[in-house]
Amino acid sequence: MAELKAFVCGHPIAHSRSPMIHGHWLKSHGIDGSYTAVDVAPEDFSAFLDGLAATGFRGGNVTIPHKEVAFAQVQLRDEAAEQIGAVNTLWLDDGMLWGGNTDAYGFAANLDQFAPGWAAGGVAVVLGAGGAARAIIHALKQRGFKDIRIVNRTVARAEELASQFGPGVTAHTQAATGELLGDTSLLVNTTALGMHGNEGLPADPAGLPDHAIVTDIVYVPLETPLLAAARARGLKTVDGLGMLLHQAVPGFERWFGRRPEVTPELRNLIVADLDARK
Repeated sequence: MAELKAFVCGHPIAHSRSPMIHGHWLKSHGIDGSYTAVDVAPEDFSAFLDGLAATGFRGGNVTIPHKEVAFAQVQLRDEAAEQIGAVNTLWLDDGMLWGGNTDAYGFAANLDQFAPGWAAGGVAVVLGAGGAARAIIHALKQRGFKDIRIVNRTVARAEELASQFGPGVTAHTQAATGELLGDTSLLVNTTALGMHGNEGLPADPAGLPDHAIVTDIVYVPLETPLLAAARARGLKTVDGLGMLLHQAVPGFERWFGRRPEVTPELRNLIVADLDARK
């Protein structure tokens, strides 16, 4: 039987930790397979997808800047991709190119692992209105959140997103953040604020109730200024690394036929790599 092959493509792609994640699983499951990073420039991406069936790849991951183009070009899409408007996972099935989105799954699975019962409060504030926010809102709606408040610097973008997701999702200005936090059970940062080189606090967790959970989808650094401030206040925090690890699970299962686990060993492997690249 031919070697099973999958990939991650983006531009640039050298920074991707996906080969390390999938490589770890291939080794631990004893699978004769490979997962490689492929740098595909935007002008070449359409041709790359067209030629996929001839390459021997079973499928792969799509990252920045190709997620929306992949969404438009695949022949079939799963429900999450339809709702989120972007594709991050590709697979070939009976000659047809499918596109899926596992970001919402990864976000929810990370909270399931580190903050069981996280959905019980039902009130969320989502900071940011970009592509990542779409995946988070989809996950929150799936888990029964009835009150989702999107806060964005440009309120028109938040309004556009709120209208797409319908009842229970509202748009707010940054100036309103403080008054929105008083009854919030989950605060999610999807902005780049707090990333290395982009220091800052996207919201002040001082206004949150004591039972609130704070999570950040940024994972470089692992503890962002927002998470540090929330932890200092005694709140439950969840970093963004688990989302990266868990979103990789469904793709691996599709391409290689085994459902992998997100273990402390895998997490430690990626944390060591993050530390080494500092």
